[in-house]
Amino acid sequence: MCTFGLDAARWFPPYTLRVTAPLTTGRLHHGQTLLFDADDTLWENNIYFESAISSFISYLDHRTHTPEEVRDHLNHVERATIKTHGYGLNSFRQSLIACFEQLTDKPLTGEKHDRILSFAQAIADHEIELLPGVSATIADVATRHRCILVTKGDDVEQRDKLLRSGLALHFAAVEVLPEKDDAAYRKLAHQHECDLEQTWMIGNSPKSDINPALGAGLHAIFIPHGFTWVLEHEVVNQPPDGRHLLELESFADLALHF
Repeated sequence: MCTFGLDAARWFPPYTLRVTAPLTTGRLHHGQTLLFDADDTLWENNIYFESAISSFISYLDHRTHTPEEVRDHLNHVERATIKTHGYGLNSFRQSLIACFEQLTDKPLTGEKHDRILSFAQAIADHEIELLPGVSATIADVATRHRCILVTKGDDVEQRDKLLRSGLALHFAAVEVLPEKDDAAYRKLAHQHECDLEQTWMIGNSPKSDINPALGAGLHAIFIPHGFTWVLEHEVVNQPPDGRHLLELESFADLALHF
């Protein structure tokens, strides 16, 4: 795992999780619909962004702001950039440039501009690294259940990552959404004729995977990732009556239930 310039422990999110009792002593019956998040659920993602951010902060080498203060400002910039440019590498590039311009009185020369963009390019150039147990588990559960990839970000970027991951053949459909909120999950469930009693959202993000899926009437399975993006941190909600929320220690544990 990457070693970052900032204290790694600060990236572990403060989850408060209430988990329902086990559903069954064995697997649920065939024909469930499993909605899978992609980044940091199927493959590593945020650790590469954190490495790029660490390089950016070191390059900025601000005279008065601490690295933590620079990172906090970048978080603020990213929230604003996402509203205009959405998620993905292009948005991240825009955020790095804007953060540099806002925190320094030095001119942004062509050389500096290219150097800053190189931090983001390192993410694009990185090979897809599947998380432990993902390949075998997806191949297994896809023989019994309908699997749909539900991610957010840039459509071309996300579909390219799926293609490079080698997992595409296991998914009946792919949805790349501009945002993952309650309304998006309700619309998706309607489009794919999902039976809410048999539909599960699986992911690492409380903000984008777990809470909105529960809010839309789906079940949810939370698989924490130690380096979930700070903008995805949120307290995990209590599941509504009639809905199940499970926390699994590993992706491979899905095969115990499905």
